[in-house]
Amino acid sequence: MNRLVSKFLVVIGVWLAFVGHTFASAPIDDLLKEANDLYNQYKDSEALVKYQLVLLDNPEQYEALYKASLLESRIGARYSDETEKIQHFTSAKVYAESALQVKPNGADSHYAMALAITNLSLVSGPKDRLVNLSSIKDHVDKALLFNPAHAAAWQLLGRWHYKVANLNFLEVTAAKFFTGEIPKGANNYKAIEALKKSIVQDPLNISGFYDLAIIYKDTKQIEQSILVLQEAIKLNLITSEDLEISRRCKALLQEIGDKVVVKAPAITSTPANI
Repeated sequence: MNRLVSKFLVVIGVWLAFVGHTFASAPIDDLLKEANDLYNQYKDSEALVKYQLVLLDNPEQYEALYKASLLESRIGARYSDETEKIQHFTSAKVYAESALQVKPNGADSHYAMALAITNLSLVSGPKDRLVNLSSIKDHVDKALLFNPAHAAAWQLLGRWHYKVANLNFLEVTAAKFFTGEIPKGANNYKAIEALKKSIVQDPLNISGFYDLAIIYKDTKQIEQSILVLQEAIKLNLITSEDLEISRRCKALLQEIGDKVVVKAPAITSTPANI
């Protein structure tokens, strides 16, 4: 944490020196609006600094807390170095914890926490990945309880079901050893349905399409996988991450072949049988 705090203070100091005292003393509402504008433009590092400035004046500003958490998760995912990843993901978890203290019934705070724990688990080793499965599910469920239209939470739930449903024998054995049992009720069908709901709520999120196509492929539903991939590569791309996922979609489509005549849609405009 000391390293995180030091890094935070350095960033703030450099930024304040650049923009000057007048801007730094701008009204919090103006800073929050500027942060949100940058957030919506996917200027993540700049937005994060603005949210941090908001929190310097008001440490309990809920929107700044959960969005700072999401940005730390997003930024951390771009690093290849695990030390950098851990720093950002740990910071994401700290912000999410603070957001939950401010608003225990907030869908976004629970989602931010679930995402932070998920990301930390991925870089912390097999034990943490298994031990944290129940905690992740708990926060995702609460996010969807408080906001059933939370697209990102539905996507994370789909990934959770897929992961748990496909644990290998050694992982299952280890999970029982570490926690006494593995979470119950996970299966590929629930993973598919959760991802379909995510896409209905956010039809421009290409990563949701890619996740769904992967599960369809792995469950031998090749026609459905092809259709989802075809829909994905038609989407307008916004971020560099979108471009990378689009590349993966095209590669997967080429891998499985586009020789099947697809008649039934994989995704409907409204949730069906979900």
